[in-house]
Amino acid sequence: MKLLKDWGFWTACVIIVVIIYLSVATYLRWFNLNFFVGPLRLTHWFVWIGALFIAIYTPIYYVLKRRYQKRLLTLLQIHMFGNLFAFMLVSIHYAQQVGRPPLFFPDLGTGWTLYIVMLILVVSGFLHRFRIIGSIRPHLNRFLHVAVTMSFYIIIITHVLQGIGIL
Repeated sequence: MKLLKDWGFWTACVIIVVIIYLSVATYLRWFNLNFFVGPLRLTHWFVWIGALFIAIYTPIYYVLKRRYQKRLLTLLQIHMFGNLFAFMLVSIHYAQQVGRPPLFFPDLGTGWTLYIVMLILVVSGFLHRFRIIGSIRPHLNRFLHVAVTMSFYIIIITHVLQGIGIL
């Protein structure tokens, strides 16, 4: 019952519904996001912004939550809502890519793996933050969340290096 009174829970749920709606709408081409802004397509800017936020703020959050324990709730909210927003930007990019016609379908490679890793991070973070499944031990879920975060860094570096043609 306490969960139902938590504004953070409901805000996170609304953001997740918006992510699903925008992803489906982008996949089905309800929105025309296939245009350039400078040298990159709009959705590529989205993915760069989202991935950079996650890649930069996650280690900052790790350090700051230990150094400024009185501000833990604020730092956690930035981590949670910032990463959900970043995941929304990444999801729009991913939906744009997989929604392309068969003739122009991309080689998903590490992009597919990276999206699954990010989905695991969102789900494990949501379950851990709101303690949804009581049978999952918090330390086990935290271990999963941290381990998958490390996978995110390895895969994102590989994905970017492939994207710019180095690998």
